Amino acid sequence: MNVNELKERFGISGVVEFGRGEGGLTRMAITTPGGEAEVYRNGAHVTHFKPADGQPCLWVSKSSRFEQGRAIRGGVPVCFPWFGSAGPDPESPFHGFARRMDWDVESTEKTDTGAVVTLILRSDEQTQRLWPGQFELRITVTVATTLTMALEARNIGGEAFTITEALHSYFRVSDVRNVKIAGLENTEYFVTDEHERQGDEPITFSAETDRKYINTTSTCILDDPGMARRITVEKSGSDSTVVWNPWITRAAEMSEFGDDEWPGMLCIETANLPGNAVTIPPGGSHVMEARIAAERTNQ
Repeated sequence: MNVNELKERFGISGVVEFGRGEGGLTRMAITTPGGEAEVYRNGAHVTHFKPADGQPCLWVSKSSRFEQGRAIRGGVPVCFPWFGSAGPDPESPFHGFARRMDWDVESTEKTDTGAVVTLILRSDEQTQRLWPGQFELRITVTVATTLTMALEARNIGGEAFTITEALHSYFRVSDVRNVKIAGLENTEYFVTDEHERQGDEPITFSAETDRKYINTTSTCILDDPGMARRITVEKSGSDSTVVWNPWITRAAEMSEFGDDEWPGMLCIETANLPGNAVTIPPGGSHVMEARIAAERTNQ
């Protein structure tokens, strides 16, 4: 559907508005009394969320190109059906194909407390050239005072398949060197193939950080005194959490990531990684959900 057809079928005046976003890509702007958000069809990508009484929560790189078929750097990319380089062969696209494809809008709804939009991606010849699973993948985005994203993978084929996945959330922070993440104390994590255990203290940042926490369903709390706010990331259907910041050297090596942008962002990713992979039988489904809330602090 083009933008006008989407407006006609799914638009809700003053609540869900369809238009052209960055790079001319199709974007939904969602406005509710509790908060606002933006969602692109490309990747079913949430790029903006701001509570009505607060500041924007999500970070997007100023260098992101916003091109059809290209992953957006920032916001909340959908990693599916594999995370990182866990694809079926060395040429598999990093973090899977879902974040690079156009999703269909399935429904939009105004509720008493906000708005709900659902997008769907179905397996086809293109996806099956990359991965054989037959699936329907839905993301339901609920915008109110909180942002809720529920990712449902359904097996519509005759063979079980196994997935790894993530809602790869990038958060805006005042300075990563001055924030803390609580909730993952005493949890096992790995960096590359080295397994370690988080201590009793919250996570702080003084160098490149890429920690993949496994066997954890914990809520994470991002405390940012520089912005006088606390972001809570609550989840379900997820047994892994990734905490990531590229720091100086890695940021300079990355495309679509400004060399000086690393202090202002931090990823807390709701995930199921290798070791917590999900096997879905024929006719079965799995839902992974992330709920993001922000509150002011007195710091």
